[in-house]
Amino acid sequence: MISYKEKGVGSLPLRSRSERLMGTTITISLVDEQADCLLQGAFDLLRELEYRFNANSQESELMEINHQAGIAPVKVHPDLFELIALGLEHSLAPSSHLNISIGPLIQTWRIGFSDARLPELNEIEAVLPLVDPHFIKLDPASSTVFLEKKGMKLDLGCLAKGYSADKVAQYLKVHGVTSSLINLGGNILTIGNNQAKEGKDWQIGIQDPRNPRGNHLLTIPVSNKSVVTSGIYERHLTIDGKDYHHIFDSETGFPVETDLASLTIISDKSVDGEIWTTRLFGERIASILWQVESLDGIEAILIDKEGNLTCSSGL
Repeated sequence: MISYKEKGVGSLPLRSRSERLMGTTITISLVDEQADCLLQGAFDLLRELEYRFNANSQESELMEINHQAGIAPVKVHPDLFELIALGLEHSLAPSSHLNISIGPLIQTWRIGFSDARLPELNEIEAVLPLVDPHFIKLDPASSTVFLEKKGMKLDLGCLAKGYSADKVAQYLKVHGVTSSLINLGGNILTIGNNQAKEGKDWQIGIQDPRNPRGNHLLTIPVSNKSVVTSGIYERHLTIDGKDYHHIFDSETGFPVETDLASLTIISDKSVDGEIWTTRLFGERIASILWQVESLDGIEAILIDKEGNLTCSSGL
């Protein structure tokens, strides 16, 4: 479904377009004389990136790597190589909860899909040896990726939306756009301020994790920033009264045990928001805050399961 809306004041209104891509609804809004043409170009770019990064399409470039696991290296597009290299770096970082080799675990549980289920313990134990980023081998000289064990599967879902948002922002900036809001299923990236609202900052709502989507616990003003939230409420499975969310512990094979309901990262680049929401989710709140305070250009909003809100010092 594609929809167009016009709002705002003056001769250049805010133009918006929405499409269903990357498993979510994506909306791009911008102020520009060539808005329709630029929106078309932005969505063409997103479709191209989806073809590369999709872990649920048999035809994607990423899936070709998974099909060749334990068989042969696969030469890939520079964008895909760059994203895998970035994901591997952060997967191998000490105490990181990000793991791009988590594909076998995702496919075993299928949380977020219509066939989601609670696997048998022996099924989980069988795939855990495949969830190891040390068996991902990259060759920058030939731009190839090789998964050393048959049955390994890369899943870039923890990075792809952020990386894609940054690519769209880069495209729009090259074409002179100075006011835009890029929304990839709740992952927000802004260019400049809202020129259709007299140059005021974009107002971004932070989801209340205890209530349905669209209910905000607070709203923050942002300009030239990304706002990325990861939460246990996003995709989950309930069996016999027990709730299983979609954020996995690759050591145990089960959803991570945490008092946190959501973690929001505010950063310059959207992919950094994806990286740090994933790397840090599962840590204790005090540990997350301590680590965020040591990172340049990164701020955080934490909401626990009781609805208590904690912010880093820069907010």
